[in-house]
Amino acid sequence: MVQAMTPKHAEREPRPFNSPLECGLRMLFVLSAAKERPSDLQRLISYDYLLVHSGDVPAGPNSLHPSVPFRSSELLVKRDLLDAGLNQMFSRELIEKTFEPSGILYRSTNLTKPFINLLRSEYAAALRLRSKWLIDRFGAMHDSELAAFMTTNIGRWGAEFERLSAIKDLEL
Repeated sequence: MVQAMTPKHAEREPRPFNSPLECGLRMLFVLSAAKERPSDLQRLISYDYLLVHSGDVPAGPNSLHPSVPFRSSELLVKRDLLDAGLNQMFSRELIEKTFEPSGILYRSTNLTKPFINLLRSEYAAALRLRSKWLIDRFGAMHDSELAAFMTTNIGRWGAEFERLSAIKDLEL
């Protein structure tokens, strides 16, 4: 019996959410909203979380992605995905990177806005609105202020599910 061989990459399950491409595309919206203001990778990791889980922020718009248990742990795994996505966007000249004494900084190019304006889905429209909200709300914060905000709130984001399961386990 002859068995067909399939390449290893064909065996992988597709990743519809949080692929490097999706993360990179989201960052195009954020960097476009930030205009010429550069951001480092750590800031963009925070921005990505706040962009898709904007409902976690008091008075923020509804979240783009579903509220899942322990979603704050996304911050721990986003670094490599976001870095790969930014590199994809850089390779297409949709963002620029500069090497500064403080580290690598990312910003939009003159191609960023025209490119994202071609994206006309409801999701793209929601990204536009939330990116503007994100930069208006957090863009002027110093890195240490943003880090403090994230650190203060990270334990609460997604913990509501833990409380619900504890209530379910109570015997009344």
